[in-house]
This record gives sequence, structure tokens and C-alpha cells, in this order.
Amino acid sequence: MTDNFITDRITMLQLSKLMVKSLVDKDSKRRLKKFRKSRSRIRMLKKEFKESKSHLTHLCSAYLKYVYPIRSPVALISQIQRSGGSLLAQLFDSHPEVHAHPYELTIGKPKKYIWPKIDLKDNPERWIEILFEDIVIKHFREGYKKGPKANETFSFFFLPSLQKKIFLHYINSLSSITLRDIYDAYMTSYFGAWLNYQNHYGDKKFVTAFTPRLAIVEDSIESFFQIYPDGRLISIVRDPKNWYPSALKHKAQKMKYEDIRIALNLWIKNTQAMLRNRETYGERVCIIRFEDLIGKTEAVMRYLADFLDIEFDHTLLTPTFNGFPIRANTSFDSEQHGIMRSTLSRYKTLSEEDLNIIDTLTRNEYEMVLKQAARF
Repeated sequence: MTDNFITDRITMLQLSKLMVKSLVDKDSKRRLKKFRKSRSRIRMLKKEFKESKSHLTHLCSAYLKYVYPIRSPVALISQIQRSGGSLLAQLFDSHPEVHAHPYELTIGKPKKYIWPKIDLKDNPERWIEILFEDIVIKHFREGYKKGPKANETFSFFFLPSLQKKIFLHYINSLSSITLRDIYDAYMTSYFGAWLNYQNHYGDKKFVTAFTPRLAIVEDSIESFFQIYPDGRLISIVRDPKNWYPSALKHKAQKMKYEDIRIALNLWIKNTQAMLRNRETYGERVCIIRFEDLIGKTEAVMRYLADFLDIEFDHTLLTPTFNGFPIRANTSFDSEQHGIMRSTLSRYKTLSEEDLNIIDTLTRNEYEMVLKQAARF
């Protein structure tokens, strides 16, 4: 009896649907179908828009699956501040054969110019905690700016949690671990977690990175070449008469540099380190003049392309961030993109007395380092 009742109800329902369909014209049916499809899509979108955590999980999984390992050596740019290190790093930014670290490489601890001490007995989570560069958090939240006077901001989409996942995934994929593996894992994780990085693909021969002063510290540069025996060091020497006015106006060091003799002692220590590094590490080190980088940019960049065994590319002539033209990081006011030739005449802001002091204190070291610098 119950079965018959159910069967009758189903039959009546089917008949009712047929009757409704027969009474609805084709246009109404089409509109009804479109409405149902639209309503279904809206429900799906509302659900997806709410699931931010699951999207982040899917995103991390995708990047872990497709991330490219980076095992290239580092070409380190290092010398005293206000000597053109930021500019040179920006000139390498878009070259198809390098990964260009976008800011100062600040993996050093407790100061960025002290090469970090990594203990192979530590837990991998400790390694990423040591190497992690805190500045990426600020750049992610506030945008990328190069220097305190910069008035242009670039998007920098970077996920620290993703960097850690990539780093640990890389390390866990190895059967044995060397110190070089840890740094390769770090570079892989850094560029892998930089979501809007424009230069992921292609064969890369070097990672270029700028860290001021690291090359001055003998133990630090020794540790660098122990990790990267195939690495390179590029140091820029700037005429002290042009260097001092820029250093004096640099906000972070202004108090220290107000005493011209203290400032010049640091400049001298920097040039002495260049000579020491050139003698110790030979052809893996090159010294270029800041004045040549500004005044003979193409000749210098062709020389550095040969030094790194990469093809010369015209992107080497324009300072950029992630492929976008960027203004100079200068202690002086500037609205200019590209190379600033005004940097060659900073000495005009100094008194005759200061110029004489600079010449007297730095003449010997300057002449010695110029003999070791590349000529153009």
C-alpha cells in the first residue's frame, strides 16, 4: 500500500512538471535557466571569496610544486656606503641571466656586514630564522622604497610563511646537507616567496646582491668565499672628494661623518680592504671606479658582463626595480630616473679647507687602489 502511494505521488509530481513546462514559453525557460545558472555561480563565488585561508594553502602548494631551485653562486657588490652599490645592483636588476636581489642583502647577524654563522647541527627552522631578512615584511606591507628620500613606491608581494615552507621543502629533499645547500635553499625560498617577481625563468649564472661594508670585514669576506668559491666580488671606489659630501648628507651616518677625519679613516679602511681582497682572492675580485660607472656606464657594464660570463644586454644600462625604472638612491634631492651625472661634482659643495684635508689624508691609498681598478 505504501509503495503504491509513493508511486502515485511521483507520477503526479512528474505530470505536474510536464504541465508547468508546457505552460512556460521558450523565452521564459531560457531566462529561468540563465537565472539558475547565475544564482549557482553567485553561491560559488560567495563561498570562494570567504575561503581566504584555503586559497593561501592552495597557493603555497602550487608554489612548492613549481618553484625553481636556485644553485647559482652570488656576485657580491660590497664596499663603503655612498659609493654606487645600490646603483650597480639596480643595473643588474633586469638581466635575463641573473637573479638580482632587490634591496641590501641583510642576512648578516648581528650586523648585515657580519657574515652569519650557521651550525650544521642546528634544526633547519633555526637556519631560516637566522637568514630571514626582516625588511621584506615592511616592503610587503608598505611597498618597496629604495632609500629614505625615495618618493616612489613599488608593489612587493612577499609571503614569509611561504618562504619558510619552500626553504624547509628544499632542505628536506636533500640526502645530505652542506653549508652551500643552506644558502641555495635560502635563495630558492627568497625568490620563490616573492610572488610578483618578474625574472623567474631562464638559466641564471649568478645571484647579484649588494651588502655595504661586508667586504671590509676580513672574516666576513673569507666566509663568503668559503660558501661561494665560485662567487665574485665587485667593489666600487669613489673619489673621496665626491664621496664625503654624499656621506655627510646620508641620514643614517650623519653624526658619525660630521668629523671629516673619522669619515676619511673609514674611507681609507675601505680602500685598504679592496687591496687586500684583490691580493687574496685574485681574479674573483674586481674593482671599478664610481666615476667610470657614471660617466662610462656601457663600457663598465660590458666589462662586468664579461667578468660574470653573462651576455651584455641593454637592460644593464638602466637602473630598475623588478623591471620598472627607478630613481637614484641619493643623499641629495632628485626626481630623476637613470644615471645621475651630477654625482660627479659633489666636491663643489666642500670648502677649500676640506678639499685640502681630503687630499692630504687619502692621496696614497687612492693612488694605490686606482692601480688595481679596471681601466676604461
